[in-house]
Amino acid sequence: MRVFLYSELQRQIEKSGVGRAILHQRKALEANGVCCAERWQDADVVHINTVFPHSFFLAKKAKRHGIPVVYHAHSTKEDFRNSYVGSNLFASLFQRWIKLCYQQGTRIVTPSFYARSLLKYGIEKKIHVISNGIALSEYQKDTAAGQRFRKQYGYTPQDQVILSVGMQIRRKGILDFVQLAKAMPQYQFIWFGCTNLRFVSRKVRQAVLHPPKNLQFAGYVPKEQLQDAYSGCDLFLFPSYEETEGIVVLEALAMQIPVLLRRIPVYTEWLKESQDVYFAGDLQEFETKAAQILQGKLPDLTENGYHAVQKKDLPNVGKQLLRVYHLPISRSQTCFPALPVSSGSTSSIPP
Repeated sequence: MRVFLYSELQRQIEKSGVGRAILHQRKALEANGVCCAERWQDADVVHINTVFPHSFFLAKKAKRHGIPVVYHAHSTKEDFRNSYVGSNLFASLFQRWIKLCYQQGTRIVTPSFYARSLLKYGIEKKIHVISNGIALSEYQKDTAAGQRFRKQYGYTPQDQVILSVGMQIRRKGILDFVQLAKAMPQYQFIWFGCTNLRFVSRKVRQAVLHPPKNLQFAGYVPKEQLQDAYSGCDLFLFPSYEETEGIVVLEALAMQIPVLLRRIPVYTEWLKESQDVYFAGDLQEFETKAAQILQGKLPDLTENGYHAVQKKDLPNVGKQLLRVYHLPISRSQTCFPALPVSSGSTSSIPP
């Protein structure tokens, strides 16, 4: 049996968590012997990741042809808010739209129990919780890679580097990251990820364009360069206010580096405070705990954090997807060569 994985406007969203999720799904399925169809008409299951109009109509079309649809609920009203200019104004409208989209699913999947708890939009169907997952074998700390990162960005072996990764939007806590850099000039800060600054608030735009001297905004880089950064940094600090899971958190844990997160429900459902990772609730606590971690005044939790993320390895995620699809786990399937994604044009949905 075959699965059609669909992500509309993939080229535009490939740098986001949703854009990366479909790549994880393909690897998860291939690890369990399931292959991706090139056309939805050839599939036994259509798995949709986006909430754009073509995605909605593809779901309706597939169901009319008797093909089950798995709709992946990556987005919520809560993580739409505080993202772009005008997002709060349109949050309620966005909520009604994504409810309409998700209702098209024969089955619905979401990345965390927290995200499922938010989807109280009148959706009556069962919502399955499956992590976006992490390819643990691809995330291994490498001393040479860390040295390469430090050389590229001008850091000495003595510098202590605090890393964060995400889109340059208020929800990700970027303004707090800037404030921490200003308050802690003895440390180096670097943020990977980018956003079109025309669509963010003036405060965020000014913060990105005029950072303090000890903060670099490095923009979007390929996965391999980001892995170098994980290997070469001393602390992963992620001050995001809202996540449906947080793929970069999984990556940091897999790389076995110290992790300091904002104390929000999506993490506390599977990560134990001061056992797997450290949490902070405000700027002062972030500053205090970051300094204590870097000065060795708090225990090293990286081994525990790695154990916590192991259950989210992609082969395990694939098995969970198969249970939702009701497909057998088999390694005898004939593979199709390409993962279909949409360029955003009308022709991306076959007639």
